[in-house]
Amino acid sequence: MQYLPLTPQDEKEMLARIGVSSYEELIDKIIPRDLQYHGDISIPKAASESEVRTILGNLAGKNLNSDDYLSFLGAGVYDHYIPAIIDSLISRSEFYTAYTPYQAEVSQGTLQTIFEYQSVICELTGMDVSNASMYDGGSALAEACHMANTITNRDRVILVDLIHPFYQRITRTYTHECGVEIVQCPAKDGVTDLTALKELVDNETSCVCIQQPNFYGFLESTAEIEKIVHEKGALLVAVVDPISLGVIKPPGEYNADIVVGEGQALGIPQGFGGPLLGIFASKKNFVRYMPGRIVGETTDIEGKRGFVLTLQTREQHIRREKATSNICTNEALMALCALIYLCTLGKQGIVDVGNLCLSKSHYLRDKLKGMKGIKVAYEKEFFKEFLVETEKSSKVILDSLLDQKIFGGVPLSMFDEKLQNHVLVAVTERRTKEELDYYADCLAKVL
Repeated sequence: MQYLPLTPQDEKEMLARIGVSSYEELIDKIIPRDLQYHGDISIPKAASESEVRTILGNLAGKNLNSDDYLSFLGAGVYDHYIPAIIDSLISRSEFYTAYTPYQAEVSQGTLQTIFEYQSVICELTGMDVSNASMYDGGSALAEACHMANTITNRDRVILVDLIHPFYQRITRTYTHECGVEIVQCPAKDGVTDLTALKELVDNETSCVCIQQPNFYGFLESTAEIEKIVHEKGALLVAVVDPISLGVIKPPGEYNADIVVGEGQALGIPQGFGGPLLGIFASKKNFVRYMPGRIVGETTDIEGKRGFVLTLQTREQHIRREKATSNICTNEALMALCALIYLCTLGKQGIVDVGNLCLSKSHYLRDKLKGMKGIKVAYEKEFFKEFLVETEKSSKVILDSLLDQKIFGGVPLSMFDEKLQNHVLVAVTERRTKEELDYYADCLAKVL
């Protein structure tokens, strides 16, 4: 808690310095009196530091914390284990107070961490180049669509229906005033309708955006989709869950052109929905069109290894009509979390975490399969998230599970009012067999 003292004498001297005798006179010079409010706004009396701590503690105590509840929440933000080393390292003042690394000569540490982050993202996704990160998965997708339009000189974007609904809304907002046509490709049986996609993709299509695994957790037929997209000269944009890439084919292997995703699962706390981390990678020949920042490796005049911002055809570095985006920052601290997480796990560790998510989610899905009052929606292969349909309202069921200290899943009614009885259930490596059994038992009682 920051404490900024201001004595009456301090205030008097400050007012005198700017040429007024009172705070009221200062306000009169800024805001006309007829626009000022002079009624009682019921501001509580000043409290001591001890009292303020008690008040704030009581307010914070009203929050439901996923450390105190069993969490089966997902839909983009997940309860993965965060190694202790991450908080220990990012809490160093060199990292959490670092400013934008414009001056390479005084920013080598920050630039190197970003460069290493880009490197591990390329390894993870199987892509050639990565930027220094973006705000979140949704804005990364929107920027990918802009990038595809610029590369192809086309303005027709196809969004597959089972991309995260929030990502779709962000993309529509970004492209609203840009003359971009957004076309929705329907789903069929929990995955992309390939027949419909083939009819929609034409010579005016700049890109087709898919999510793998999709919003319901199911795996898409990426090989077939890639063929349909590239036959018409369009680009394939893949939205990925980075944790899944330890066990399923990375987008570089199914010839995706641009890859985006939400990196929260890589060692970043859920934090009531943020801050998040936008992953962005692409093929090498598109690097000049990539939004945001890119850090490159070079050598100084003495031949020593060094790092710089490079290929700066973007944001404030160039005339706005020539810039590739208006992204003026990156999530450097969150990117550092992801870098430490991936380096801590190593190549085998990310495989192990993926396999644990895969096996535990399948274990729970199989337990729920034969349960009265519930059915698993669609018999398809999935990663760590699956969809169930209940006889009762999902809100009633999830509220009842809260009484048992369980976050039972994400109700799909928050995205689509027609889906009042559907719940998206996510299972991460943190859930034990005993917790999965407890969830199933509590759910059976509620049903």
